[in-house]
Amino acid sequence: MSKYAILFDQSLCIGCGACEQGCQSEHDQLLHKPEKLDHESFTWVEDLGNNQYTRHLCMSCEDPTCASVCPVAALEKSSFGPVTWDASKCIGCRYCMMACPFEIPTYEWFERNPRIRKCDMCVHRVTEDLPTACASICPTGATNFGEREIMMNEAKRRLAANPDKYQDTIYGEEEAGGTCVLMLLTHPIKESGLPDNVPHQDLPHLTWNVLEKLPAIIPVWGAFLGGMHWLGSRKEAVAAAEEKERGRSHE
Repeated sequence: MSKYAILFDQSLCIGCGACEQGCQSEHDQLLHKPEKLDHESFTWVEDLGNNQYTRHLCMSCEDPTCASVCPVAALEKSSFGPVTWDASKCIGCRYCMMACPFEIPTYEWFERNPRIRKCDMCVHRVTEDLPTACASICPTGATNFGEREIMMNEAKRRLAANPDKYQDTIYGEEEAGGTCVLMLLTHPIKESGLPDNVPHQDLPHLTWNVLEKLPAIIPVWGAFLGGMHWLGSRKEAVAAAEEKERGRSHE
């Protein structure tokens, strides 16, 4: 099976939320307008103001850090694109929340047996040669789905044809070593509500390759410390989110 990808074009998004509801319906979730990613919404359309919007969803990294840190192999990268998770294996340790460079996995804070939750790129549809729910329902063509190589070529074609319209990069082409969600942005990454500090190296290699070569560690110690600093910052961010959720649960 070919490797697939989602292509999101920020210039075409009108913020209608069809992708949110399409995703929720596909996964038997509560139909609602999310204020952020949560366990009942695997994608979120953020209103940036001035009729500008962006999507948040699992980026399906080529070499996902979430899968590399999961101690029970609940998360797995498929050969055809999606990063899937097995709810029956998940023990709720939240290591993936700390490790994800795009801050995607959410947690069932108020469930008796809470699990990690996230977009799985409609793996059940993809394996049947169907597009993702979000791509199939988008009324403007802002979200497209197809073979990754074709999506990448289309992104490059649009960028070359309208260099003044888009930022001069395809978000997801190099971030975290490359992802299976590609984004054409009309605004800078940070202004688009997306993390702008994601390393271009795949993070599992950034850390583990260094640890495997301890005798020769000095030349690459800076890279290792950079990775550890980033993971430490994510841990603090997740801890702050946990504290906020605890506060909400006691209101």
